[in-house]
Amino acid sequence: MASNAIKGSRVGAGPVRLSERSEPAPRRHITYWCANGHSVRPCFAMDVPPPETWDCPHCGLPCGPDRDAPPTAPHAEPYKTHFAYVRERRSDAEGAKLLDEALAELRARRR
Repeated sequence: MASNAIKGSRVGAGPVRLSERSEPAPRRHITYWCANGHSVRPCFAMDVPPPETWDCPHCGLPCGPDRDAPPTAPHAEPYKTHFAYVRERRSDAEGAKLLDEALAELRARRR
């Protein structure tokens, strides 16, 4: 039975002897803190500016580099119904006028 798999390796595996083949890029670890006190330390290349926030793998809140002032949770907008969006676009007077026009049209069709 023939197989195309390479024995003894896995997807994403690096070279067997890293020191002989290449020099790894210089790296740094940045510690990020969330509002729940969790910390995460992702690794970044030295020549890449780290992002301002990072998602907490424990609770999902945003993390920041300052332990004493972590970012706040994003504000979730409540679900709005179609009627709520209509009320934002039209005043009560405009709604009453449109209702009167629609009722007049319906009454005209009945005759």
